[in-house]
Amino acid sequence: MKKHLFYLSLLIVAIFLSSCGKGKKSVFTPTSIGRAYEILVVIDQDVWERPAGRALFDVLDSDVPGLPQSERSFRIMYTSPSNYDSTLKLIRNIIIAEINKDMYTQPKFKSAQNVYAAPQSILTIQAPDEATFAEFVTKNKQLIIDYFTHAEMNRQISVLENKHSDYVATKVKSMFDCDVWVPGELTSTKQGEDFFWAGTNAATGDQNFLIYSYPYTDKDTFTKEYFVHKRDSVLKVNIPGAREGMYMMTDSLMTDVRPISVQGEYALEARGLWRVKGDFMGGPFVSHVRLDRTNQRIIVSEIFIYSPDKLKRNLVRQMEASLYTLKLPSSRQVEVTIPTIVINTDSTNNK
Repeated sequence: MKKHLFYLSLLIVAIFLSSCGKGKKSVFTPTSIGRAYEILVVIDQDVWERPAGRALFDVLDSDVPGLPQSERSFRIMYTSPSNYDSTLKLIRNIIIAEINKDMYTQPKFKSAQNVYAAPQSILTIQAPDEATFAEFVTKNKQLIIDYFTHAEMNRQISVLENKHSDYVATKVKSMFDCDVWVPGELTSTKQGEDFFWAGTNAATGDQNFLIYSYPYTDKDTFTKEYFVHKRDSVLKVNIPGAREGMYMMTDSLMTDVRPISVQGEYALEARGLWRVKGDFMGGPFVSHVRLDRTNQRIIVSEIFIYSPDKLKRNLVRQMEASLYTLKLPSSRQVEVTIPTIVINTDSTNNK
């Protein structure tokens, strides 16, 4: 019996080492450590303190767009390669700086998932010298930010897949023929004409999700001006304030739009600030404007936060992940359980 147990132990160890060596998630892969949007930078201390390291720090320390106050994109930690031990290798987000003129002739990225733990994202930045490294990370600032932001959102989507509001999902399905996952904490709801809202008044902040639709009749639908006008008209009717004349409206000067891809299809992302006309209430929002080709209508899904005097970065990003789970009727047959929003960083970015 002891001999059998000994061989069984050897087999388990062999499988564990094999799975770790391939960098794939398995039942033997340990769970990653660290908080959401926390990054460990592995870099020589002297390089970290010189312009090359400062350039990377400035990228990670940049403000999150669309928030009413300054909040940096990530919480930054660093360690030297000599101190990069087995415990630190379990951190969920890691950047490794490799600067070596004998090994590299040009800068490039190399990405990896679940190498030492799961879920985990590791981005290696390679360059022949410090000046090239600094220029490369500055040029690819948004790429670096998106890589880790999207990884964290995918982790939140994985959570939502197993733990979401069945009531909201059922309601959205019956009203819009769409599928969506939102946190189960959103228990307060309101229904209007082609409009649905769900929210919560949690101690950490008021998180909200809304969805509405209207016919697609104007080629200028996917513009900032059209979006702001339509959003204000819909919310004036459906989210009025405490007194007559008060309603939620868009701060157009603090709103930016950009085209994005959601489940392989075009969408307009709007990100900015909302406020209540005639009151001091306000906060950040993120909207996705998408075309439902099957029904020739526009579907707008949105999250917004009301959390005065508190940090809002994580609240926004947690809720924003729900927007990527929205499946239109036309995408029902697409075999996508969790929308993929991870970018490709396996080769040099020459943009």
